[in-house]
Amino acid sequence: MTSTRRPIALFLMLSSLHWLGNSLASNSLDLSHAEASTDEVPAIISRDAPITNLSKRPVLQPKETAPLQFTYTLRNPQGRVCVRASLGVEYVVRENKKTYFFNMNPSSTRTTGYCGKLSSVLSLEFEGGNLQFAFIKEGDLSYVKTIRGLLTPAPSCKNCQNKTYSGIMDHEKLFKAKNGLSFQCNSETDLKLASNLRVKLVLLQIQAFDLASGVFGKEVECWADYNKRMIPIILGAVAAAICLISILTYVLVREHRGRGYEQL
Repeated sequence: MTSTRRPIALFLMLSSLHWLGNSLASNSLDLSHAEASTDEVPAIISRDAPITNLSKRPVLQPKETAPLQFTYTLRNPQGRVCVRASLGVEYVVRENKKTYFFNMNPSSTRTTGYCGKLSSVLSLEFEGGNLQFAFIKEGDLSYVKTIRGLLTPAPSCKNCQNKTYSGIMDHEKLFKAKNGLSFQCNSETDLKLASNLRVKLVLLQIQAFDLASGVFGKEVECWADYNKRMIPIILGAVAAAICLISILTYVLVREHRGRGYEQL
């Protein structure tokens, strides 16, 4: 190869290498951009997904169903049971002249609170709400002084606003029982915590303080159960008394008429 052709060949070789390098760099950038686009796809899908799939909060239902019953216990630092509650919980929400329902799910509910000698608090916590009982020990009686309820349900639609429903019953003497006894009510207990929030307790048995071996003490019957049990007995006794009076009246009238005939 002549001396004049060598610089030309060298120039052509360098130009080829420069073009190849630019092509590889361009392909590398295009590949990176494609991978970034691939990574962004799930995020876009996630943003467009229904809001109910992104939330574990309560979902209000238009129809009422029976809540699941479960036994919740609260222990003191020494491991002894200081509060025990067996119940099913249903939230009733009033919104825009419509009624909606939500049942507490025991599998996603945790128990918190504290134990004291004269006061204890049992709080049933779940994603989007809670129900709290404040117990008082007064002399030989114990009762629930305060009940608080909170519910923040998932929005019913994608663009709907978040709403929180809360309420309280305070300065009450609910579920009274002597120390060492438990309060029981098989009838439905309906508690109005606010104008738009009620809580229904189903198959309730509850006790704080003096739980021997961590189990319920002897049951104290609620008035609703007492009335359900006693009213049929009272009505039956009244019906039996009416029948007895009717029979006695008939017998007395018949005897009186018989004596009248003898006098003639």
